[in-house]
Amino acid sequence: MIVSLQGTLVAATPLQAVVELNGLGYEVHIPVTTAEKLPAPGAQVKLHTHAVYREDAQTLYGFATVAERDFFRLLIENVSGVGPKSALTIMSKLSLPLLESAIRAGDIATLAKCPGIGKKTAERLVVELKNKLGGVGLAGAMSSADGGGETSATPAETRLRDAVSALVALGYKAADADQSVRRATLALGAGATTEKLIKKALGG
Repeated sequence: MIVSLQGTLVAATPLQAVVELNGLGYEVHIPVTTAEKLPAPGAQVKLHTHAVYREDAQTLYGFATVAERDFFRLLIENVSGVGPKSALTIMSKLSLPLLESAIRAGDIATLAKCPGIGKKTAERLVVELKNKLGGVGLAGAMSSADGGGETSATPAETRLRDAVSALVALGYKAADADQSVRRATLALGAGATTEKLIKKALGG
């Protein structure tokens, strides 16, 4: 199993990257949330990958973090009706922190707004994954050592979630707020405060 790929980024689109390693070019399918974090072509890049082998195809899926790769695996292995393409669509629409928050909160409305994901699939996401988050090393969703189910988020994820919540309180739709805060994070860096993220997301 190929679990990571590190080499030169040859080309990239919002849903695909080509990484060259030892003279071979690897086509990797990626979500938009990973594409947003890629460097310029010609730079070195590392993607955490999941390979899907079928009789007629061998497909490589890549993600910016181990947490995103592990969440992708949770989706395709545990949720009926969600295959790799659907999982990429879900992860392209919402960032991992917002996806996890929506699943834990049972926020069907937010999940159902992902393209191609109806209410029934959103309900399955909640039912199948709510008790599994945190059990596979997801960053910001690690179970406590005593197994009590308590979770903690990294400071950056907490700031992102707080900024998204603030925008939602101001009337933004959750998906739009998430996208605006992701852009603000890319512009300001992961260390930006919640206040700065909110201001940037609001066009400040």
